[in-house]
Amino acid sequence: MPMKRSSNRTRATILAVIVLDAAGTGLVLPVLPRLLESVSGMRDLGWRYGAFLSLYAALQFLASPMLGALSDRCGRRPVLLASLAGGVIDYGFMAWAPGFWWLFVGRAISGLTAANAAVAAACLTDITPEDRRARGFGLLSAGYGVGFVLGPAIGGICGAWSIRAPFVAAGLLLLANFLMALVALPETRIVAPAGAREGEGADAASIEPLSFHPLAPLRAIGAYGALLPLLSLFVIVTIVGEIGGTVWVFFGEDRFGWDTTTVGISLAAFGLFHAVAQAFLAGPVSERWGEHAMLAAAIVCDGLAYAILAFTSSGFVAFSLYPLFCVGGMAHAALQSMISRGAGDEDQGRLQGVLASLTSVASIVTPLAVSEIYFASRETFPGLVWLIGVGLYVGGVPILVGDWRRERAGAPSGGRRPAQSFGSGGLHPARQPGEDGVQEPGAEEDGERDAGDDPLPVGGQRRPPDR
Repeated sequence: MPMKRSSNRTRATILAVIVLDAAGTGLVLPVLPRLLESVSGMRDLGWRYGAFLSLYAALQFLASPMLGALSDRCGRRPVLLASLAGGVIDYGFMAWAPGFWWLFVGRAISGLTAANAAVAAACLTDITPEDRRARGFGLLSAGYGVGFVLGPAIGGICGAWSIRAPFVAAGLLLLANFLMALVALPETRIVAPAGAREGEGADAASIEPLSFHPLAPLRAIGAYGALLPLLSLFVIVTIVGEIGGTVWVFFGEDRFGWDTTTVGISLAAFGLFHAVAQAFLAGPVSERWGEHAMLAAAIVCDGLAYAILAFTSSGFVAFSLYPLFCVGGMAHAALQSMISRGAGDEDQGRLQGVLASLTSVASIVTPLAVSEIYFASRETFPGLVWLIGVGLYVGGVPILVGDWRRERAGAPSGGRRPAQSFGSGGLHPARQPGEDGVQEPGAEEDGERDAGDDPLPVGGQRRPPDR
């Protein structure tokens, strides 16, 4: 029972970190384009706006594999604290920067330390059994939603008073987040003693040199070929999400005539619907109808909302689409749960780093491309970018249908091969729990342990994860 309470407190702390982090991010969203326009002296930012967004993603792509490996080997807590500290520095630069390129310096520091979401997801996986991870990832997304309810609303009000005020507020909020994690968040990754696991020597806690190469984890996951379709679909869903994140403020101001306060309210309303969908729909839908049905519903709803938004000129219609958008937001929770089953428990932190790297790749290319397309079509048909998102979803449907058919035919969802597990050294033969008398990890020691709340040892843990 004490361990249950400790696990619940840890879970609550992780969610609180996510809420505060999202609130800090949301605070600056309504005014970020205005700040860049003000500092640069240009209304048509074009590629510069995309470059500002892409710089963060590019450096996150370089750093994420290393941070993911460090979180597996050295623990989640120190990596998360370093990431939060980098965010504080970034907001300090944006609150103070006298010139356009100083903003890029702060953004670069933030990108190099950006591991909040990946490490929080690994923390949550450490303390959540496999069959409850979809619900857990849904709560994680709900935490982002709550943060995006508070952040943009406050940021819109602060932005109407001063263009720099939201950045000061965001920096203070992230500093409070850092202090809370420092005091209240325990280490969720239990590192096994040297030589405790088969094939490990005295250097068990060392980090392989390839862990520092940004392409190394992607190459390793690529060797686990059955995961590639779901990883491809993950990239598609991420790219579609980046479209809205890149142009929403500009689109609202251009198409609907929104001011900073209205933009903040629109983002806050989106966060509210998103939080409700993730908290009350993601887990029950996944457990009742399965992750494939949940993912299909998300793609259909999000695609329909994008198609309508491309042609409407009514701000009221845009607000009315929020329920569809937020059902669409369940796609990532479903995909993360499906993909996490395709890797061994020992590599969940590294897998979250891989997913963060994939997200970064999409986030490098998409803002550059979308900002160029949007500013080029701004005066004629600004809705073009939304139709591109619909087309990408259509291209992802065959991947979802194919994986669904494999599951119905009896193959493991996500393509996990029963005769293999994915470890830090690559693929190797492994007997699976439940086969030929092999017990679930920890079952021989814990008997009737409550798998829903107890963290397990590293040898078989269920597991403890942009900005």
